[in-house]
Amino acid sequence: MSPDRSARPPAPEPLAVPVVDNHTHLDSETPGDVEALLAAATAAGVPRSVQIGCDLAAARWTVGALDRYPQLLGGVALHPNEVPDLVAAGEYEAAFAEIAELARHPRVRVVGETGLDYFRTGPDGVGVQQEAFRAHVQLAKDLGLALQIHDRDAHEDVLAVLREVGAPERTVFHCFSGDAAMARECADAGYYLSFAGTVTFKNAEPLREALRAVPRDRVMVETDAPYLTPTPHRGRPNAGYLVPLTVRSMAATLGADLDELCATLTATTEAVYGPW
Repeated sequence: MSPDRSARPPAPEPLAVPVVDNHTHLDSETPGDVEALLAAATAAGVPRSVQIGCDLAAARWTVGALDRYPQLLGGVALHPNEVPDLVAAGEYEAAFAEIAELARHPRVRVVGETGLDYFRTGPDGVGVQQEAFRAHVQLAKDLGLALQIHDRDAHEDVLAVLREVGAPERTVFHCFSGDAAMARECADAGYYLSFAGTVTFKNAEPLREALRAVPRDRVMVETDAPYLTPTPHRGRPNAGYLVPLTVRSMAATLGADLDELCATLTATTEAVYGPW
């Protein structure tokens, strides 16, 4: 009998050295599940997470969650796919102003996810996405926050905008999806690359080549939960307790000692986001 694709996968063997889930969307879960998922992640060796709210409702939820859950730091932004509709409705300026206020919460350490997404947006949306991306970059610099970038089918333009306006000191490519050459360019520029469950997929050898191409202190790990569930549970709901699957795959790709890699991932995350 095939598994129920809507059911949560079983927990993997926990990590001995804890790591941080660098990017998750707990706002998408039912309220009663959040505490249980945080507890399951802690039991798996993932006791802390960065909760990302990338529309107004999710950003408001994120700021409220930061006051309830000490396991969380947060990020807020307007996702690039949200921006064209907000602009068309005449609501973008007010929405961005609220994001800028929410970003002042002391446990918000990230402006993100922001960036460019040409997969779902047609040519008419490119200009407004780029302008919103520039505004989010400036907000991160003004507030001294890290930047988390969403980049889908827009590698060259994302890098061009960062060169044009100047990236914040701590810039993270969430769910990195480029090749080894782009990875090296990002690392040379001082950016961080966060790898999700996609790095475990059978057809993702170019992504594993990108992981091997950069210094380990430029690397982070995330879920992007509830999306991008690692092998062997691809297609089922993702959550922080599954990070060990991704980290073990990364260690195998790098030929690295698992505990040493976990320690490096954690040190890098704390350097980017500060203390919890």
